[in-house]
Amino acid sequence: MTNIEKQEIKCIIQSQIETLSEELVYLKTQLKPVDKDCSLDNVYHAGRHQEQNIIFHRFQEYTKRHNRLIATLNRVESEDYGVCKECEEDISIERLKLIPESEYCIDCMNDLGL
Repeated sequence: MTNIEKQEIKCIIQSQIETLSEELVYLKTQLKPVDKDCSLDNVYHAGRHQEQNIIFHRFQEYTKRHNRLIATLNRVESEDYGVCKECEEDISIERLKLIPESEYCIDCMNDLGL
């Protein structure tokens, strides 16, 4: 991978981290416990509870990806970045631009069932 490609990947990662950070701040404001209010019917309460579960799940998944991207940003300059952990071949630059935290090439990912 060339230095120019590494810089491009770093910019992509930084942009994705920024976007996820903003989304995490927003989701955090939406995470509120659902109180059982006697004036609300059970259907409405169940809907609100389900909505909170979805928001919580999104928050968890975005946090995990945010952390993976930060870790990836810290290792872009290392020699093993962009090298498949399974076959040790280069991961395509197109794949890294889409999913910078990729650790496997597409063939190995499919072979491993990931």
